[in-house]
Parts: sequence; structure tokens; C-alpha cells
Amino acid sequence: MSVTVESQVITPGTWNLDPSHSTVGFTVRHAGISKVRGVFKEVSATVQAGEELSDFAIQSTIQAASFDSGDVNRDGHVKGADFFNVEQYPEWTFASKSLTQSGEEFTLTGDLTIKGVTKEVEFDVEFNGIARDPFGLLRAGLEAKTVISRKDFGITWNAALETGGVLVGDKVTINLDLSFVLDES
Repeated sequence: MSVTVESQVITPGTWNLDPSHSTVGFTVRHAGISKVRGVFKEVSATVQAGEELSDFAIQSTIQAASFDSGDVNRDGHVKGADFFNVEQYPEWTFASKSLTQSGEEFTLTGDLTIKGVTKEVEFDVEFNGIARDPFGLLRAGLEAKTVISRKDFGITWNAALETGGVLVGDKVTINLDLSFVLDES
């Protein structure tokens, strides 16, 4: 039996992230009135796809220093000891524990490690399909989203606002838009 989504069979094998066609990012509330967005430019991930959902395994590594919010000063602060402390914690990881399906909806559960702290998280996953590109590569696309507490991972820096509240929100929404390529070698 093979895993089928929307009439598309997911080919068992090793699927490698195509970082040039993928985005790993997040949003966090700033000053209680807007959101700041950031992305990670250096990400690797591998999916081991099996015949059953229970046979799927996903491993990912993010280089924390590859963070980019579009503002050099903010990026320097976020990469420093107040937030990511990339000198001491250069890599973040994700290792899946399970992938479950309910209709066309998927939940990916796994261990996310940020700054040496590991917490179990659940991503809501939307499968975007499989296609063979003009270069003959078999691709699979997906989007995934979860919300975490940055304090749970030891990222606690903040500043009080005169109007009440704090500068940086605790809830962080992680957004993934990923393209994987089947290793057919």
C-alpha cells in the first residue's frame, strides 16, 4: 500500500529539501501593534517516505545565524545573546515523531530544539501536490504552520512599553513553505 493524497501517490524514498524554492520563516508581534517577519536562509531537511504514514521520518537543521528580517541592526540584536545566541547555539533542529492524517489534513508531531531546549510541537500541514519539473525532477510541495511560546525555548528578552505591554510578543508563528525533490539516483 502507498500513501495517497488527493489522488497522488507519494513515492517512497528520500526527499531532499530544495532550499532555493522553500521558505522557513516566522512572525512575532512587535510593540503590540504590528508583526515582524524573519526567514532563515540556510536550512536543510530530509523526508524518508515509506509505504505508510507511520513510515515517514523528517529531519531538519536550521543555521540560526542565517536569520534575516530585512533590518541589519535588528538582525544583529536577534542573533546575539538576548535572543538566539548563535555563537553558543548555531543550529536548531526538528525531528519528527509522527505524521497523522484526517481526510486531507495532516498533523506532523516532532521535537523542535532551539537554544538547546527541546519541546514537542505539532505542525498543521497542507500537502500541495507532486509534479515532475521541466528538468525531470520529481517534486513535492507542502505548507506547514505552528505557534510556539518563545519563552518555552529560553528566549525571554523584552522591554516594557510606556503604554503598557511589552515590545516583543511571546507567541511566535512558524510558517514553512517547502519544496522537496525525490532522490532518484
